[in-house]
Amino acid sequence: MANGTRTKTGKGTDAAGAAAGEGEGPVLLSGGNPQIAKGYGDAPVQAYIAAMPGWKSEVGHRIDALIVAAVPEVGKAVKWNSPFYGLEGQGWFLSLHCFTKYIKVAFFRGTALEPVPPEASKSGDTRYFHIHEGEALDEKQFASWVKQASRLPGEKM
Repeated sequence: MANGTRTKTGKGTDAAGAAAGEGEGPVLLSGGNPQIAKGYGDAPVQAYIAAMPGWKSEVGHRIDALIVAAVPEVGKAVKWNSPFYGLEGQGWFLSLHCFTKYIKVAFFRGTALEPVPPEASKSGDTRYFHIHEGEALDEKQFASWVKQASRLPGEKM
């Protein structure tokens, strides 16, 4: 499979790895989300981004770079198979998650951002921004959301 990743079947077995005799590389969960062990710092986030399938990995690297440029002191972690970004003592303000057809960026206090990111959430304050293959990313708007989000109280998770 691309990027040295494997997919997990519904029975918890590794179909691609078993068929090819492989046993290395991250497993891709439902929707192609990489299964990466919980960890803090840049290394687990970079492992997640490297394991994102297809076009998503390149976009993931760009998103990560934009976040770091906008908030140089940002802290990173992988929790629940998703990268989280936040500030020490303030909590997490953003996370990423892969789905089959898009990357979901969750802004935990998204309703306080200007303009409000386009996708609603069942969680009161959270708003989502979806990035689909072939769509141009408005980097200026994305960086503005990241800067705004970093100034708001974060989620303690």
